[in-house]
Amino acid sequence: MTVRSSSRIVLWVFAAAAGCRTGVPGAPETPASPAVTPPAVSAPTSALPPPASALPPPASALPPPAAAPGAPAAVPAPGTGVAPSDDRLGAVLWVQTSAEYRALALATFARARLELDRALADRTSTAALEQQGEFGGLPPAVVADLDEAMLDNSAYEADQIRLGGRYEAVSWNAWMDRARATAVPGALEFARYAAGRGVTLFYVTNRAAAFEERTRANLAALGFPLVDDRDTVLTPGERPDWGSDKAPRRAEVARSFRILLLVGDDLGDFVSGARAQPEERVALAERYAERWQTSWILLPNPYYGSWERALLDNERDLSAEEILRRKLGRLRGSE
Repeated sequence: MTVRSSSRIVLWVFAAAAGCRTGVPGAPETPASPAVTPPAVSAPTSALPPPASALPPPASALPPPAAAPGAPAAVPAPGTGVAPSDDRLGAVLWVQTSAEYRALALATFARARLELDRALADRTSTAALEQQGEFGGLPPAVVADLDEAMLDNSAYEADQIRLGGRYEAVSWNAWMDRARATAVPGALEFARYAAGRGVTLFYVTNRAAAFEERTRANLAALGFPLVDDRDTVLTPGERPDWGSDKAPRRAEVARSFRILLLVGDDLGDFVSGARAQPEERVALAERYAERWQTSWILLPNPYYGSWERALLDNERDLSAEEILRRKLGRLRGSE
C-alpha cells in the first residue's frame, strides 16, 4: 500500500466518524451500515457539517424578547393573582406598615384637637360652607367622614390585591357586613376628646344606607362616640335629596349645630365639585387654602377616592388594563 493510499483511508475513516454526530437537532439517530466501501477521494474536513452543539437553537428554544424600556408590565385578568403592576400595592403597604403614615395620622389628629379648642372658643367660626345665618348659639358638632378618615379599610384592599381584583360591590358589601374595620391612628382618641368637650360627632359617610346598622356596630365595637337620641350616621339614600354629594347632609347638621370641624380624606368631604377634572380640583383646593388643617382636617388616602375617579373621567367598570393605561397617560415626566 502506498503512502498516498494510506492517507486517503485515514481521512475517510475520520470523516465517517465525524458524520455520526451531525444531523438535524432532535431527529432520531439511524444505525450505521454494516459495511461501507471507502470513496476514491475523501472530502476535505472544511466541508463537513458542524457538530450538533455548534448549531443555533431552534426558535422555540429562544427566550422571549425583552420588553422595551419603560413599557408597562402586563396586567392579568381579575382572579388570576396579584399583578406586579397593581398600582395600589405600595400605597396599601404604606398605610399598613410605614412609620410615616402613622406619624402623619397622629399629627393630624393632634392638630385637630388644637383646632377644636380654638373653634369652641370662637362662636363666630364654622367649618361648613353650608352654614348660614345666626349659628353662634347652636351646640357644637364635628362632621367626619368614616372610610380612611376614622375607619381603616386597608385590610379589604389587601384582600382584593391578593385575589387580583379591585373594588366591586359584592366584596365591599361583605366587608361592611363583617364590621371589621379598625380605627385610623389617632381617630378614636380625637373622637373621645371631642365628646368629652360636649361636642357631638356626626359621621357623614357614603356607605350604603342598608349597611348603616352594621357600620354603627363597627363604630361601637371600637369605642367611637354614638348618641341614642339622634341619628349621627348619615348615609346617602336616607332622604330623597341625599346622594353621594355630602353638601345636603352637612347642611342638615348645620341647621341644628355649629360645625366646628370637618374631617375627611377626600375633597368631597369638605366641598362640592370633587368630581371635576384634576386641574379643576386643584384650583378648588387652592381656593380654600386657609382652611386646610385648620377647620378642614385632611387625612391621606393614596389608594382610592375622587382624585382617582377624576383621572379615569369618572367612568366605572373599566378593565385593569384600561385603568393602568389611563393612569400612565397622566404621568408627567422630566421631558
